[in-house]
Amino acid sequence: LVRSRGLGDVYKRQERYRELIAENIAYDALLTDYPYEQDTLEEILELLVDVVCTTKSSVRISGDDKPAEVVRSQFLKLNSEHIRFVVGGLKENTTRIRNMRQYLLATLYNAPLTIGNYYRSLVSHDMSEGFI
Repeated sequence: LVRSRGLGDVYKRQERYRELIAENIAYDALLTDYPYEQDTLEEILELLVDVVCTTKSSVRISGDDKPAEVVRSQFLKLNSEHIRFVVGGLKENTTRIRNMRQYLLATLYNAPLTIGNYYRSLVSHDMSEGFI
């Protein structure tokens, strides 16, 4: 006989992951560094917890259904630099975002994959413009 999880178990699991993710991304330090982005940071944290705790077998990222375990693993690797990268991208974005949840899922999922090339291209640009 399989015992289904009660709401208390689900809540406890979410709280454990919220604490782990907050620690991984240095949430308190981010709040200090971005006092005017508290709502954005809270939304990002809650989205990460929601996706990491999903009971679905897949999560849609950039139009592709990725295995939930792969997405969970990728999100648990995020650190404060990845979140700074995503928040910076949100601040610089000038196009209308129709589905903020999907946009954030894609940027968070891809942050570890693209952050190095992003900063490399900024340095190359600044060097070519004579800024450094």
